[in-house]
Amino acid sequence: MMRAPQRRRTTLALALLAAGATALPALAAPRKDEALWKAAEAARPEQLKLLETLVNIDSGTGDVEGGRKVLNILAPRLEALGAKVERVPAEIPGLPDNLVATLKGTGKAKILMIGHIDTVFEPGTAAKWPYSTNGDRATGPGVGDEKGGVIQAVVALEILTARGFRSYDTITLLLETSEERGSPGTRALIDRLVKSHEVELNLEPGDAPDKITVWRKGSSTFNIDVKGRPAHAGIAPQNGRNAATELVHQLAAVETLPKSGDGLTANLTILQAGSRYNIIPENARAQVNVRVRDKADLERVQAVFEESARNTTVPDTKVTVSRENSFPPLPSNPHTDALAERAKGIYAELGRELGTGGNGGASESALAHEAGTPALDGLGPVGGDFHTDKEWIDLTTITPRTYLLMRMIQDVAARPPKRFTPGG
Repeated sequence: MMRAPQRRRTTLALALLAAGATALPALAAPRKDEALWKAAEAARPEQLKLLETLVNIDSGTGDVEGGRKVLNILAPRLEALGAKVERVPAEIPGLPDNLVATLKGTGKAKILMIGHIDTVFEPGTAAKWPYSTNGDRATGPGVGDEKGGVIQAVVALEILTARGFRSYDTITLLLETSEERGSPGTRALIDRLVKSHEVELNLEPGDAPDKITVWRKGSSTFNIDVKGRPAHAGIAPQNGRNAATELVHQLAAVETLPKSGDGLTANLTILQAGSRYNIIPENARAQVNVRVRDKADLERVQAVFEESARNTTVPDTKVTVSRENSFPPLPSNPHTDALAERAKGIYAELGRELGTGGNGGASESALAHEAGTPALDGLGPVGGDFHTDKEWIDLTTITPRTYLLMRMIQDVAARPPKRFTPGG
């Protein structure tokens, strides 16, 4: 027999349902940490000043002196927090040292943040195109990809440390110097770090209008090399075997593959042939950048190029296909999705909606995922037109994204995600 209190609750529930959804009380909005928000707002002027300073230092991949200058500015700020700061030599020649800053706390979670200070721009770019602002946009070489995110991480750690936050076992910040080439100078270091931490938060820029990144394509470069025979272009061109002509034929295979979209893409990026204007080219090379959501697609592309290589049109030429793997894909996966849901809840504290998405830009988060470490990407300021002379960030996202990163650190420190078995 139903008791009276239970009957009253049931009757009330039925009445609310009958009245329609509008009669149900609205859920309370998540509560913003006002003190944390005010600290982020207060840090903004210095944050932007530091951003201008670093953007105006050329640090393209392989610029050893530029990378050293950037790290010389950031290292003292991290040391002032009590972090152990190490300069780790790059794993191949011709690259700046990497920087690993480690903070020890009193909790249990081990949190890794990864950012890169190298850009795609050549020496002298900053002098020609320095940091500037126009309304809500800032532009400059590497302003979004990814000096804005790197500085955001440093500022977030400064604020959290000043507030006495130590509810973690370890926070490690890796600033690497060769991400734009697929991190050849940090692969062993990244592998060690992702395996010794429970979560990876990546400082790549967010996508417009205000998204974090939950999937990324993997990146590989295919080299198509043609060997021909040189000859005098005026006296005896018939004795030559034109490698450039054969390479043009080989590029027809590239044209059979998609150039854009969310799936496989293959785009010619570098074309080289010949040594002098009066010599039939003996050598020619094309480099084709291939992006994939599924690693199996790389084998498909290789098969297409190798089949073409077996069918030359210029007699006595030889075509060789080789592959340089950069990053694997970060696939859509439940571990990243779970972190994204946490981030959405935090952003709601600000009354803002956080979107999720993916793109063709590769990153270290894919290496974390392959090691079984939950990873969330695109936590830096929102931006666009990366790798071009129009690269920008949205200045209105600087403080919200700094708040988001700080709260994510707090959240995963309190509830660290579990590592998982890769492929399991």
